[in-house]
Amino acid sequence: MTITTVLTDIEGTTSAIAFVKETLFPFAEQALDGFLESRRGDAEVAAILAEVPGADPAATLRGWMADDVKATPLKTLQGMIWEAGFRDGRLRGHLWPDVAPCLRAWHAAGLRLAVYSSGSVAAQRLLFGHSEAGDLLPIFSGFFDTRVGHKREAASYAAIAAALATPPASILFLSDVAEELDAAAASGLGTCQLVRPADGAVPSGRHREAADFPAVAALCGLPATP
Repeated sequence: MTITTVLTDIEGTTSAIAFVKETLFPFAEQALDGFLESRRGDAEVAAILAEVPGADPAATLRGWMADDVKATPLKTLQGMIWEAGFRDGRLRGHLWPDVAPCLRAWHAAGLRLAVYSSGSVAAQRLLFGHSEAGDLLPIFSGFFDTRVGHKREAASYAAIAAALATPPASILFLSDVAEELDAAAASGLGTCQLVRPADGAVPSGRHREAADFPAVAALCGLPATP
């Protein structure tokens, strides 16, 4: 079936793993206590903290940060903290140089674009809306995070296909993580593994492999950049 939609991961796929680990995570960790103190009594934050186990939610959150736990409450709070940094210019979303030109070319050719990341939808929108390549939000049709399901579970990809009202076979999922691609393939999506040398991705041998987005286009029959 012809590809009509490209669903992309972020970390290790469109953006350097180092940006998340060395810039975004430390920014959120340093700002956590001040953020929680400044938002004391905020109903939205209180609802998120109610989902965090333990007598000391802040301690649990710091533990999750240290262990890089993909917990939805943590990801939601991180997104809220990053928002301030993106909006005041302290943060700019990193993209590999090949990404934005290909995304724009695919969008111009009529392909739908969507994102599926363990980072919250709010964080995804901030990264692409305040990226080094400018505001890319207008070219995307959807954003999905762990609220739709975990990335290594096939049901998550079926849910995304349903939300996009698109047959799974017409969706191409891009990720650097083989187990995520396995789950997507189990739901009938097309797959391609990004193996960027700078990010240290290990080829799985189970999926098509590309070093960058132009290589994805060549392998998968997508429009090339002008």
